Amino acid sequence: MSAPTDPEREFEGLAACVTGGSSGIGLASATQLAHRGAQVALLDVAAPGDTPDGTRHVHCDVTDDQSVRAAIGTATQLLGRLDIVVANAGIGAQGTVEESSDDEWHRVLDVNVVGVARTVRAAVPYLRQSSAAAVVVTCSIASWAGLPRRAVYSASKGALYALTLAMAADHIADGIRVNGVAPGTADTPWVARLLAASGDPEAERAALEARQPMGRLVTADEVAHAIVYLASPRSASTTGTVLAVDGGMLGLRLPPRPQPEVH
Repeated sequence: MSAPTDPEREFEGLAACVTGGSSGIGLASATQLAHRGAQVALLDVAAPGDTPDGTRHVHCDVTDDQSVRAAIGTATQLLGRLDIVVANAGIGAQGTVEESSDDEWHRVLDVNVVGVARTVRAAVPYLRQSSAAAVVVTCSIASWAGLPRRAVYSASKGALYALTLAMAADHIADGIRVNGVAPGTADTPWVARLLAASGDPEAERAALEARQPMGRLVTADEVAHAIVYLASPRSASTTGTVLAVDGGMLGLRLPPRPQPEVH
């Protein structure tokens, strides 16, 4: 596929599905894809409060195979084609291995891991027909780094890292590129709920910010920009890559920040 004349409309003529597309990183990704020319379906159990131009909502429960297949089929019919899948739907979890029940393990893995597998499985037959096919999976810094009280969540995101590479290998012959992003702690609605449930939201937020070398949370738009980069036809030689968008958490080991003097 030849690149469009306008570099800001690089997705002109392409269609994308974004799971978990009604909020946070999913909504930011859908908005940027639409702004750059794509027609986008927001696949989510809930509709967004404000549907961006160039997007439409399609109900999708990633824990239900029939729902996923129906949503991918409906979206492809509405958009006329399918070129890009952003497999972003996911849920969080807190706790150590000792604190986490079997039900919690099944719940989180069903959404975060099997939900991605269901989504890509349903999309592959349509993606094979595209000359610009791309899948981008939302992994996490927890795919690589041990974080306290995130045992179930980290296991699910580590599995997604491995799954991303496996799918890239399996589908390279189909012309489908598969990549991932690994955000650090992002300023999303889920993190906002996590902070609100803590005993001291301000102190908890400060701790999360201090954990990232840049000293702040990652924004949803920053993660979305990386997703759009990986999905772009201009990234046609990039597959089997997971891109960290983590404020330096993966590779940097900095000395403690000096504390401000108290007068």
